[in-house]
Formats: sequence, C-alpha cells, structure tokens
Amino acid sequence: MDELVGQHPRRGEFEAADAASEAGRGQAAEKDWCIELEGERYAGLHLLVEFWDAKHLDDVEFIEATLIAGARAANATLLETKFHKFSPNGGVTGVALLAESHISIHTWPEHAYAAIDVFMCGACNPHDAVPVLERGFEPGRSEIMEHRRGKIEP
Repeated sequence: MDELVGQHPRRGEFEAADAASEAGRGQAAEKDWCIELEGERYAGLHLLVEFWDAKHLDDVEFIEATLIAGARAANATLLETKFHKFSPNGGVTGVALLAESHISIHTWPEHAYAAIDVFMCGACNPHDAVPVLERGFEPGRSEIMEHRRGKIEP
C-alpha cells in the first residue's frame, strides 16, 4: 500500500483541479451530469460500503491517500480533502470532495470497522473506486449497497 501514500497530491494538483473546475463551469451549464442506468436517468449513483476486520483505520495520511486513489480510479475530479482524528480511540472521519460529489469515511479502529460513502454523478463510475479501497483497507468482510439517487422523470 506504500504506492497509495506516494500518490498523495501536492498543492499544485489541487490548484490544477480548481482551475479545471473553473474552466469547466461555463460548459457545466450545457452538460447533463446525470447518469443513465437500464434506460432510466438519475442524478447520481451512491455506494454505501461497509468494511469489517479492516486495517489502517487510525492512520489519517493513509486513509486520505487511499480515498484520493479511489477517486482517481473512478476518474473523478478531486477538489479538496478534509480529515479529523478522534481521541482516545483514534477513529477518523473525512471526505474527499469531488466535482462529481464525494467519497467519505468514518472509522472505528476499536471495532476494525469503516463506513464509506462513494457518491458520484457524470461519467465517473463509483464502482471503480471500490477495488482500490479494498486493497487499501484489506477488509476481512465487506458489504456494498448501491442506491440510485434522484430519479429524473422524462
């Protein structure tokens, strides 16, 4: 998993994402960011990911790097990240804010459990983030629930 830590973005990458986001705002009004699944349109696809017997749940830098790598795997645009470590148990809460929505996490290291949300719209596929998250947190058991958000009526 050291390769994930090595992928941690530098400030310039955040600035490049901000510039790309600003440049795309004029096009965003014209582009339809909805997704189509089985002939129906939705605002986005939301995965609720639960990991049990997981590792690295008290390591803020590792968690941040893993969420960023997951966003990249899903072809999402990272805007910024924010994380907080709790004491005394060392749990972490955090979010990778994406132009296409977010990947968020809350961990309970004392129970080896992590709750992760992966919500995306547009051309991103949140399912592509899951294998990266699994490699990073190495859960003994996992559950993934998919929710189609905001059905768009014709």
